[in-house]
Amino acid sequence: MVSTPRLVIAAPASNSGKTTVATGLMAAFTARGLAVSPHKVGPDYIDPGYHSLATGRPGRNLDAYMCGPELVAPLFAHGSAGCDLAVVEGVMGLYDGASGQGELASTAQVAKLLKAPVVLVVDASSQSRSVAALVHGFASWDPEVRIGGVILNKVASDRHEALLRDALDESGLPVLGVIRRAPQVATPSRHLGLVPVAERQGDAVDAVRAMGERVRAGCDLDALMALARTAPALPDEAWEPAYAPAESSGSSRPVVAVAGGAAFTFAYAEHAELLTAAGAEVVVFDPLRDEKLPVGTAGLVIGGGFPEVYAPELSANEPLRRAVTELALSGAPVAAECAGLLYLARELDGKPMCGVLDATARMSGRLTLGYRQAVAVSDSPLAAAGTRMRGHEFHRTVLEPGAGPVPAWGMHQPERRVEGYVQRGVHASYLHTHWAASPEVARRFVEHCRVR
Repeated sequence: MVSTPRLVIAAPASNSGKTTVATGLMAAFTARGLAVSPHKVGPDYIDPGYHSLATGRPGRNLDAYMCGPELVAPLFAHGSAGCDLAVVEGVMGLYDGASGQGELASTAQVAKLLKAPVVLVVDASSQSRSVAALVHGFASWDPEVRIGGVILNKVASDRHEALLRDALDESGLPVLGVIRRAPQVATPSRHLGLVPVAERQGDAVDAVRAMGERVRAGCDLDALMALARTAPALPDEAWEPAYAPAESSGSSRPVVAVAGGAAFTFAYAEHAELLTAAGAEVVVFDPLRDEKLPVGTAGLVIGGGFPEVYAPELSANEPLRRAVTELALSGAPVAAECAGLLYLARELDGKPMCGVLDATARMSGRLTLGYRQAVAVSDSPLAAAGTRMRGHEFHRTVLEPGAGPVPAWGMHQPERRVEGYVQRGVHASYLHTHWAASPEVARRFVEHCRVR
């Protein structure tokens, strides 16, 4: 049974203040001495970094599309084990989900799967009495979604607050917080959203502290905690990455090097846990700073991030580029997603990269964004031919050509196409995947590392 008190922080629309409120609540409750488990609905990699900074725990994603609705509660249980409170930040508007697929992957669906009360964050900057109609509509749209209260954001004055409270008195929903209109907390954005924590550690610490102070000053933390405690127990067992292959008992643990640092910040915590459980020794390295791969590297994982921002620095690190190329040419298992794909290309925005793939990459004005259904076209250390996975694309770059002689994936949504590269031990693609949905991916990868 999962009995962790929990809240889902949602909003009628994007840019209402969910991230500020959710991160601020995490920081404020952590400052009270509580162990707070941070979660984010959907495939977002950036917000969990701020959540982690606020709580000192790994930020974890709950994605009903990529992992399936059946894994949402078990993954939540895994992340929140031993915690006093869990705070789940929603995505987009409360009822917005995967395009054309109803409630799938929406904040509302996750809230129902977790049986968690929802706190609705409302941007009140341009309304007064109408706020009651807005809140009533969201609270009554789906009777299975329990909205337990409202936090009013961007409130202009005492008079404005009084008008809003009067309007909401008849709604039956308590006002659990009022946050005044103020200069934006310093969380700069660029072409894919907020700038990740790893790129602005000092400033990010200050930003999270400021969020915590604003939420602590404007919200009723005791009432919010009481609401969180009304969540009933979930009859789900926690997701478990543990896996002990009998054939490898007593054998050495192959070193799997995982790219990190400011250029490669997109990663799900469960990936490293799965690799470790499958028998690997996971070692993180920074392609911006380290001139060598970790000693004994038998396999390489290069996830997503912002290589386009750091193309000159990545290119200037010639010793590491040579080491990555040599490892790939040796046939070692290499799994590259999005940023990793670009790093393995011949060049990025005219800057030399590793040259493992005969392709060039450049920034584009077009955002490629959305969920995908994919099937592995051929065998690789990551997936056997025919393996079906769901994933997500999120980039403003173009790779030419987009697929190699042996593509990585055949896509079935939103259009049919092939994409990515499989050559020697390399599996490189724009597609972000969540291995918790297919743990055999990590097992297969580690076994290929072991037998080299």
